[in-house]
Amino acid sequence: MSEVLLLNATDEPLNVCSIKRALVLIMKGKAEEVIKTCNAEEVEIIPTVIKLRYFVAVPKKELPFNRKNIFHRDDYTCQYCGCKITKPTLDHVYPKSRGGKNSWENLVTACSKCNFHKADRTPEEAQMPLLSEPAKPDNMIGFELSKYSSDLFDLWGQFIPA
Repeated sequence: MSEVLLLNATDEPLNVCSIKRALVLIMKGKAEEVIKTCNAEEVEIIPTVIKLRYFVAVPKKELPFNRKNIFHRDDYTCQYCGCKITKPTLDHVYPKSRGGKNSWENLVTACSKCNFHKADRTPEEAQMPLLSEPAKPDNMIGFELSKYSSDLFDLWGQFIPA
């Protein structure tokens, strides 16, 4: 584990930092350990979650709209056939040639076979129903933290707002 969850003084997640940064914040008295874990390789106790001793005002950020986040939202799974994909493609639910936009609600992950088969049609016209309705993730911090290992995400889950 080389990542540490950094909490604001109000227990809300701010970001993820390195162990080195976390230890510097603790040694300078700017943060305190909330959760420690044992590092099996070196048999040492390291921080996994730290909390600032003071409040930091952070402006709200928008979740970046990009291919990587669409693929992560869909768990690298084709939204038509349900197969896991190592080389995913993006598909416009409402075709771009008919005015479909690049948006969270109109783009899904698809395997190349399904993307080619659907072609320039809507899922209804192609008789290829979507497994889930595409939408913008509503919990940005939860979405970002879910990109880390499941062990870390399980530890950090109690600090992620619903």
